[in-house]
Amino acid sequence: MSTPSEFTLELRPARRCDAVDVGSRLRAQIGDALAAYRRAIYCSHHTTAGFLDRRVGARLRHRRDLFDFIAAFQHIFPANGDYEHDKLDKRLELSEAQRRVEPKNADSHLTFMSSGLSNCVTCDTADPTPVYLVDLDGVWEHGTRRRKTSVIAYRDEVAEASLDLDVGVSGHPVDSINLFAPELGLLDQLSEFVLDNGIGKGRLDLTLDEHEESAGLTVNEYETLLMQHDLREVLRDPLRFMREKGRNILRDPRAVPHKTLNYAQYDLVHLFNELMDVLGGSESVLEELVARLIGLPASRLLGVKRSISLLVSDSGNGDGRIVKGTYQSPILVQWRKAGSGRRRVRATLVRFR
Repeated sequence: MSTPSEFTLELRPARRCDAVDVGSRLRAQIGDALAAYRRAIYCSHHTTAGFLDRRVGARLRHRRDLFDFIAAFQHIFPANGDYEHDKLDKRLELSEAQRRVEPKNADSHLTFMSSGLSNCVTCDTADPTPVYLVDLDGVWEHGTRRRKTSVIAYRDEVAEASLDLDVGVSGHPVDSINLFAPELGLLDQLSEFVLDNGIGKGRLDLTLDEHEESAGLTVNEYETLLMQHDLREVLRDPLRFMREKGRNILRDPRAVPHKTLNYAQYDLVHLFNELMDVLGGSESVLEELVARLIGLPASRLLGVKRSISLLVSDSGNGDGRIVKGTYQSPILVQWRKAGSGRRRVRATLVRFR
Protein backbone atom coordinates (compact mmCIF):
# COMPACT_ATOMS: atom_id res chain seq x y z
CA MET A 1 0.00 0.00 0.00
CA SER A 2 1.47 3.37 -1.04
CA THR A 3 2.35 5.96 1.59
CA PRO A 4 2.07 9.67 0.71
CA SER A 5 4.85 10.93 -1.55
CA GLU A 6 6.17 14.48 -1.80
CA PHE A 7 7.63 16.20 -4.85
CA THR A 8 9.12 19.62 -5.49
CA LEU A 9 8.81 21.66 -8.67
CA GLU A 10 10.91 24.72 -9.49
CA LEU A 11 9.52 26.98 -12.20
CA ARG A 12 10.64 30.05 -14.11
CA PRO A 13 7.78 32.20 -15.48
CA ALA A 14 8.11 33.57 -19.01
CA ARG A 15 6.42 36.94 -18.34
CA ARG A 16 5.13 39.06 -15.48
CA CYS A 17 1.66 37.49 -15.64
CA ASP A 18 1.99 33.84 -16.55
CA ALA A 19 0.16 30.55 -16.00
CA VAL A 20 2.07 27.29 -15.80
CA ASP A 21 0.31 23.90 -15.74
CA VAL A 22 2.16 22.35 -12.81
CA GLY A 23 0.17 19.13 -13.18
CA SER A 24 1.70 18.54 -16.61
CA ARG A 25 5.13 19.58 -15.36
CA LEU A 26 4.86 17.10 -12.50
CA ARG A 27 3.83 14.22 -14.78
CA ALA A 28 6.75 15.04 -17.08
CA GLN A 29 9.08 14.88 -14.08
CA ILE A 30 7.83 11.71 -12.35
CA GLY A 31 6.08 9.78 -15.12
CA ASP A 32 3.12 7.65 -14.04
CA ALA A 33 4.00 7.67 -10.31
CA LEU A 34 0.78 9.57 -9.53
CA ALA A 35 -1.30 6.60 -10.72
CA ALA A 36 -0.81 4.96 -7.30
CA TYR A 37 -2.62 7.84 -5.58
CA ARG A 38 -6.12 9.25 -5.63
CA ARG A 39 -5.44 12.86 -4.68
CA ALA A 40 -2.68 15.47 -4.76
CA ILE A 41 -2.28 18.79 -3.00
CA TYR A 42 -0.27 21.55 -4.69
CA CYS A 43 1.27 24.26 -2.51
CA SER A 44 2.80 27.54 -3.72
CA HIS A 45 5.44 29.13 -1.50
CA HIS A 46 4.72 32.65 -2.80
CA THR A 47 2.37 35.57 -2.17
CA THR A 48 1.99 36.72 -5.79
CA ALA A 49 1.74 33.27 -7.40
CA GLY A 50 -1.04 30.86 -6.53
CA PHE A 51 -3.81 28.56 -7.68
CA LEU A 52 -7.35 29.25 -8.79
CA ASP A 53 -10.16 27.56 -6.89
CA ARG A 54 -10.93 24.38 -8.84
CA ARG A 55 -14.59 25.37 -9.26
CA VAL A 56 -13.58 28.72 -10.76
CA GLY A 57 -10.97 27.06 -12.95
CA ALA A 58 -13.56 24.64 -14.32
CA ARG A 59 -15.68 27.59 -15.49
CA LEU A 60 -12.73 29.19 -17.28
CA ARG A 61 -12.59 26.61 -20.01
CA HIS A 62 -9.54 27.89 -21.91
CA ARG A 63 -6.18 29.33 -20.91
CA ARG A 64 -7.25 32.53 -22.67
CA ASP A 65 -10.26 32.77 -20.33
CA LEU A 66 -7.93 32.52 -17.34
CA PHE A 67 -5.87 35.48 -18.54
CA ASP A 68 -9.04 37.48 -19.28
CA PHE A 69 -10.30 36.75 -15.78
CA ILE A 70 -7.05 37.86 -14.13
CA ALA A 71 -6.82 40.91 -16.41
CA ALA A 72 -10.18 42.14 -15.10
CA PHE A 73 -8.73 42.44 -11.61
CA GLN A 74 -5.47 43.88 -12.92
CA HIS A 75 -7.51 46.70 -14.43
CA ILE A 76 -9.08 47.31 -11.03
CA PHE A 77 -5.63 47.20 -9.37
CA PRO A 78 -3.35 48.62 -12.10
CA ALA A 79 0.43 48.33 -12.03
CA ASN A 80 2.29 51.49 -11.00
CA GLY A 81 -0.71 52.86 -9.12
CA ASP A 82 -0.35 55.19 -6.16
CA TYR A 83 0.01 52.41 -3.58
CA GLU A 84 1.51 53.00 -0.15
CA HIS A 85 3.20 49.58 -0.32
CA ASP A 86 5.19 50.75 -3.35
CA LYS A 87 6.52 53.93 -1.71
CA LEU A 88 9.77 52.23 -0.81
CA ASP A 89 11.15 55.20 1.10
CA LYS A 90 8.43 54.50 3.71
CA ARG A 91 9.35 50.82 4.04
CA LEU A 92 11.42 51.05 7.21
CA GLU A 93 12.07 47.30 7.30
CA LEU A 94 14.11 47.55 4.08
CA SER A 95 17.77 48.47 3.90
CA GLU A 96 18.98 50.95 1.28
CA ALA A 97 20.34 48.05 -0.78
CA GLN A 98 16.97 46.25 -0.59
CA ARG A 99 15.08 49.38 -1.65
CA ARG A 100 17.09 49.47 -4.87
CA VAL A 101 15.85 46.02 -5.92
CA GLU A 102 12.51 45.65 -4.12
CA PRO A 103 9.65 45.18 -6.63
CA LYS A 104 6.75 47.63 -6.65
CA ASN A 105 4.05 44.99 -6.70
CA ALA A 106 1.15 46.04 -4.50
CA ASP A 107 -1.09 45.49 -7.54
CA SER A 108 0.00 41.83 -7.66
CA HIS A 109 -0.82 41.24 -3.98
CA LEU A 110 -4.25 42.89 -4.29
CA THR A 111 -4.98 41.00 -7.52
CA PHE A 112 -3.98 37.74 -5.78
CA MET A 113 -6.53 38.36 -3.02
CA SER A 114 -9.28 39.86 -5.17
CA SER A 115 -9.23 37.07 -7.76
CA GLY A 116 -9.38 34.41 -5.04
CA LEU A 117 -6.01 32.79 -5.71
CA SER A 118 -4.92 30.30 -3.04
CA ASN A 119 -1.61 29.06 -1.72
CA CYS A 120 -2.96 25.47 -1.79
CA VAL A 121 -5.27 23.52 -4.07
CA THR A 122 -6.29 19.85 -3.92
CA CYS A 123 -7.08 17.80 -7.04
CA ASP A 124 -8.08 14.28 -8.01
CA THR A 125 -5.11 12.73 -9.78
CA ALA A 126 -7.41 11.32 -12.49
CA ASP A 127 -8.84 14.76 -13.29
CA PRO A 128 -7.39 15.95 -16.64
CA THR A 129 -8.14 19.64 -15.91
CA PRO A 130 -4.89 21.67 -15.91
CA VAL A 131 -3.56 22.77 -12.52
CA TYR A 132 -2.35 26.27 -13.27
CA LEU A 133 0.06 28.15 -11.04
CA VAL A 134 -0.94 31.73 -11.86
CA ASP A 135 2.02 34.09 -11.49
CA LEU A 136 1.24 37.78 -11.16
CA ASP A 137 4.77 39.08 -10.66
CA GLY A 138 7.04 36.58 -12.38
CA VAL A 139 9.28 38.91 -14.40
CA TRP A 140 10.35 42.31 -13.15
CA GLU A 141 12.95 44.95 -13.93
CA HIS A 142 15.68 43.07 -12.08
CA GLY A 143 15.11 39.64 -13.60
CA THR A 144 12.93 36.52 -13.51
CA ARG A 145 11.73 34.93 -10.32
CA ARG A 146 12.23 31.31 -9.32
CA ARG A 147 8.96 29.78 -8.14
CA LYS A 148 8.65 26.72 -5.92
CA THR A 149 5.67 24.37 -5.65
CA SER A 150 5.44 21.44 -3.25
CA VAL A 151 3.16 18.53 -4.16
CA ILE A 152 2.01 15.72 -1.86
CA ALA A 153 0.23 12.76 -3.46
CA TYR A 154 -1.89 10.56 -1.19
CA ARG A 155 -4.70 7.96 -1.20
CA ASP A 156 -7.11 9.52 1.29
CA GLU A 157 -7.29 11.79 4.32
CA VAL A 158 -8.70 11.79 7.82
CA ALA A 159 -9.38 14.70 10.20
CA GLU A 160 -7.12 13.92 13.14
CA ALA A 161 -7.82 16.67 15.68
CA SER A 162 -9.18 20.18 16.02
CA LEU A 163 -8.34 23.21 18.13
CA ASP A 164 -10.35 26.39 18.73
CA LEU A 165 -8.39 29.63 18.53
CA ASP A 166 -9.50 32.86 20.18
CA VAL A 167 -8.06 35.78 18.19
CA GLY A 168 -8.10 39.28 19.62
CA VAL A 169 -8.85 42.02 17.08
CA SER A 170 -8.69 45.79 17.30
CA GLY A 171 -11.67 48.09 17.76
CA HIS A 172 -11.34 49.33 14.20
CA PRO A 173 -14.19 48.23 11.94
CA VAL A 174 -11.75 47.68 9.04
CA ASP A 175 -8.64 45.77 10.00
CA SER A 176 -6.29 42.90 9.17
CA ILE A 177 -4.48 40.63 11.61
CA ASN A 178 -1.40 38.54 10.94
CA LEU A 179 -2.29 35.27 12.65
CA PHE A 180 1.38 34.30 12.77
CA ALA A 181 2.53 37.54 14.40
CA PRO A 182 4.94 36.59 17.21
CA GLU A 183 2.98 38.51 19.84
CA LEU A 184 -0.12 36.35 19.24
CA GLY A 185 1.77 33.10 19.83
CA LEU A 186 -0.49 31.16 17.46
CA LEU A 187 2.32 29.84 15.26
CA ASP A 188 4.02 28.25 18.26
CA GLN A 189 0.69 26.88 19.48
CA LEU A 190 -0.18 25.39 16.10
CA SER A 191 3.34 23.99 15.57
CA GLU A 192 3.08 22.19 18.90
CA PHE A 193 -0.40 20.99 17.89
CA VAL A 194 1.10 19.39 14.76
CA LEU A 195 3.94 17.75 16.70
CA ASP A 196 1.67 16.42 19.45
CA ASN A 197 -0.51 14.67 16.88
CA GLY A 198 2.45 13.15 15.03
CA ILE A 199 1.37 14.34 11.59
CA GLY A 200 4.11 13.75 9.02
CA LYS A 201 2.25 14.69 5.86
CA GLY A 202 -1.06 16.44 5.99
CA ARG A 203 -2.87 19.75 6.02
CA LEU A 204 -3.82 22.37 8.58
CA ASP A 205 -7.19 23.98 7.83
CA LEU A 206 -8.07 27.30 9.47
CA THR A 207 -11.80 28.08 9.36
CA LEU A 208 -13.78 31.01 10.74
CA ASP A 209 -16.44 30.03 13.24
CA GLU A 210 -19.86 29.82 11.56
CA HIS A 211 -21.11 32.73 13.66
CA GLU A 212 -18.33 35.10 12.59
CA GLU A 213 -19.62 37.67 10.12
CA SER A 214 -17.99 40.40 8.01
CA ALA A 215 -14.60 38.70 8.14
CA GLY A 216 -12.49 36.41 6.01
CA LEU A 217 -9.15 34.65 5.73
CA THR A 218 -6.38 34.79 3.16
CA VAL A 219 -2.70 33.87 2.85
CA ASN A 220 -0.40 36.68 1.76
CA GLU A 221 2.44 38.95 2.76
CA TYR A 222 1.68 40.91 5.91
CA GLU A 223 3.51 44.11 5.04
CA THR A 224 2.29 47.04 7.13
CA LEU A 225 1.69 49.58 4.35
CA LEU A 226 -0.01 46.99 2.14
CA MET A 227 -2.28 45.65 4.88
CA GLN A 228 -2.91 48.74 6.96
CA HIS A 229 -3.27 51.25 4.13
CA ASP A 230 -3.88 49.79 0.64
CA LEU A 231 -6.04 46.88 1.80
CA ARG A 232 -8.00 49.09 4.20
CA GLU A 233 -8.80 51.49 1.36
CA VAL A 234 -10.32 48.64 -0.63
CA LEU A 235 -12.38 47.37 2.29
CA ARG A 236 -13.64 50.80 3.34
CA ASP A 237 -14.84 51.89 -0.10
CA PRO A 238 -14.17 49.53 -3.02
CA LEU A 239 -15.71 51.79 -5.66
CA ARG A 240 -13.66 54.77 -4.61
CA PHE A 241 -10.51 52.66 -4.66
CA MET A 242 -11.34 51.35 -8.13
CA ARG A 243 -12.01 54.88 -9.34
CA GLU A 244 -8.82 56.38 -7.95
CA LYS A 245 -6.36 53.54 -8.63
CA GLY A 246 -7.91 52.19 -11.82
CA ARG A 247 -8.95 55.20 -13.84
CA ASN A 248 -7.78 53.51 -17.00
CA ILE A 249 -10.68 51.01 -16.91
CA LEU A 250 -13.30 53.66 -17.49
CA ARG A 251 -13.86 56.04 -20.36
CA ASP A 252 -15.47 58.44 -17.88
CA PRO A 253 -14.23 57.81 -14.32
CA ARG A 254 -16.44 60.61 -13.00
CA ALA A 255 -19.47 58.42 -13.72
CA VAL A 256 -18.57 56.22 -10.73
CA PRO A 257 -20.27 57.66 -7.65
CA HIS A 258 -18.51 57.81 -4.31
CA LYS A 259 -20.49 55.03 -2.61
CA THR A 260 -19.77 51.64 -1.12
CA LEU A 261 -20.62 48.36 -2.80
CA ASN A 262 -23.45 47.75 -0.36
CA TYR A 263 -25.33 50.84 -1.61
CA ALA A 264 -24.26 51.08 -5.25
CA GLN A 265 -25.75 48.05 -6.98
CA TYR A 266 -27.22 50.06 -9.84
CA ASP A 267 -24.05 52.06 -10.43
CA LEU A 268 -21.90 48.95 -10.18
CA VAL A 269 -23.78 47.44 -13.10
CA HIS A 270 -22.63 50.38 -15.23
CA LEU A 271 -19.09 50.05 -13.91
CA PHE A 272 -19.16 46.35 -14.72
CA ASN A 273 -20.39 47.01 -18.27
CA GLU A 274 -17.60 49.53 -18.83
CA LEU A 275 -15.08 46.99 -17.58
CA MET A 276 -16.34 44.25 -19.88
CA ASP A 277 -16.38 46.67 -22.85
CA VAL A 278 -12.71 47.37 -22.26
CA LEU A 279 -11.81 43.71 -21.75
CA GLY A 280 -14.00 42.12 -24.40
CA GLY A 281 -14.24 39.16 -22.03
CA SER A 282 -15.63 35.76 -22.94
CA GLU A 283 -18.96 34.48 -21.62
CA SER A 284 -17.31 32.33 -18.96
CA VAL A 285 -15.31 35.30 -17.66
CA LEU A 286 -18.48 37.40 -17.69
CA GLU A 287 -20.35 34.82 -15.60
CA GLU A 288 -17.62 34.63 -13.01
CA LEU A 289 -17.23 38.39 -12.71
CA VAL A 290 -20.98 38.79 -12.27
CA ALA A 291 -20.88 36.22 -9.49
CA ARG A 292 -18.09 38.13 -7.76
CA LEU A 293 -19.04 41.76 -8.21
CA ILE A 294 -22.72 42.47 -8.77
CA GLY A 295 -24.59 43.30 -5.56
CA LEU A 296 -22.01 41.71 -3.28
CA PRO A 297 -20.05 43.27 -0.40
CA ALA A 298 -16.36 44.14 -0.32
CA SER A 299 -15.54 40.64 0.88
CA ARG A 300 -16.38 39.21 -2.52
CA LEU A 301 -14.43 41.86 -4.38
CA LEU A 302 -11.40 40.64 -2.47
CA GLY A 303 -12.20 36.97 -2.88
CA VAL A 304 -11.33 36.30 0.76
CA LYS A 305 -12.51 32.96 2.09
CA ARG A 306 -13.87 31.55 5.29
CA SER A 307 -11.30 28.77 5.24
CA ILE A 308 -7.64 28.50 4.22
CA SER A 309 -5.18 25.60 4.22
CA LEU A 310 -1.50 25.26 5.07
CA LEU A 311 0.59 22.25 4.11
CA VAL A 312 2.14 20.05 6.79
CA SER A 313 5.27 18.09 5.84
CA ASP A 314 8.08 16.14 7.46
CA SER A 315 10.35 16.59 4.44
CA GLY A 316 13.90 17.43 5.43
CA ASN A 317 13.74 17.29 9.23
CA GLY A 318 11.82 14.17 10.23
CA ASP A 319 9.08 15.99 12.14
CA GLY A 320 5.92 17.37 10.63
CA ARG A 321 5.91 21.14 10.41
CA ILE A 322 3.70 23.85 8.98
CA VAL A 323 5.00 24.76 5.52
CA LYS A 324 4.98 28.42 4.53
CA GLY A 325 7.01 30.55 2.18
CA THR A 326 9.32 33.26 3.47
CA TYR A 327 6.69 36.00 3.17
CA GLN A 328 3.51 33.95 3.62
CA SER A 329 1.22 34.50 6.60
CA PRO A 330 -2.40 33.54 7.27
CA ILE A 331 -4.29 36.82 7.57
CA LEU A 332 -7.69 37.55 9.09
CA VAL A 333 -9.43 40.57 7.56
CA GLN A 334 -12.59 42.23 8.83
CA TRP A 335 -14.77 44.98 7.36
CA ARG A 336 -17.05 45.41 10.38
CA LYS A 337 -16.14 45.61 14.02
CA ALA A 338 -16.30 42.39 16.05
CA GLY A 339 -18.79 42.99 18.86
CA SER A 340 -16.73 41.08 21.42
CA GLY A 341 -13.35 42.32 20.21
CA ARG A 342 -12.43 38.73 19.39
CA ARG A 343 -12.79 36.30 16.48
CA ARG A 344 -13.07 32.52 16.69
CA VAL A 345 -11.08 30.35 14.30
CA ARG A 346 -11.02 26.55 14.29
CA ALA A 347 -7.81 24.75 13.37
CA THR A 348 -8.34 21.25 11.96
CA LEU A 349 -5.41 18.92 11.45
CA VAL A 350 -5.79 16.47 8.56
CA ARG A 351 -3.57 13.41 8.10
CA PHE A 352 -2.76 12.14 4.61
CA ARG A 353 -2.63 8.35 4.14
